[in-house]
Amino acid sequence: MPRISEELRAQRRRHVLTSAWTCFAHNGFHATSMDQIVAATGLSTSAVYRYFASKDELIDATADEALALISGLFAELLAAEPTPTPDQTVTALVAVLHRRGAQEDYDLSQLAMQAWTEALRRPHLRDLVRNYYRATQANFAELAQRWRADGHIAATADTDAVATLLTTLLPGLIVVEHLGDGTSAAQIIAGINGLTGTR
Repeated sequence: MPRISEELRAQRRRHVLTSAWTCFAHNGFHATSMDQIVAATGLSTSAVYRYFASKDELIDATADEALALISGLFAELLAAEPTPTPDQTVTALVAVLHRRGAQEDYDLSQLAMQAWTEALRRPHLRDLVRNYYRATQANFAELAQRWRADGHIAATADTDAVATLLTTLLPGLIVVEHLGDGTSAAQIIAGINGLTGTR
């Protein structure tokens, strides 16, 4: 039997992963069986297990992918010239959440919420999520330092405190998106400005 190319291998792995996301979105992590995931892929059982040895591996990959979307946004924000303002940053964050929900069969931000609860019982996943939030905090701190230098926030602002506020806000945006009535970037910005007494 001829060996498949690395490109095809990557495509098949991705197909297995997105098929699992659809199952997880409909039934949750624990109510979804590997048999259901295999059926969703249309591949053989052995083919699926060639890419993921267990459901836990699929859950880990799901969490990694969901968190990577925001990490990718930070790379864009920090590379931009000039640095996006606080308002532009909040707008970009909300836009990413809306794009996450644009998938027809699954929403990675909803799957991220499932990953949080899974992280409470699995140390490996808890470490992954904790490292993600540490990186998020560091990225927000770097942005806050630039905002302070550019005059977008007060010269006396504690940039670590600003980063803590925004890092804490991020999961709340996801919860409101799925369990509340949703929100807009304009509402978030108005609320922050109300707290700080600006505009």
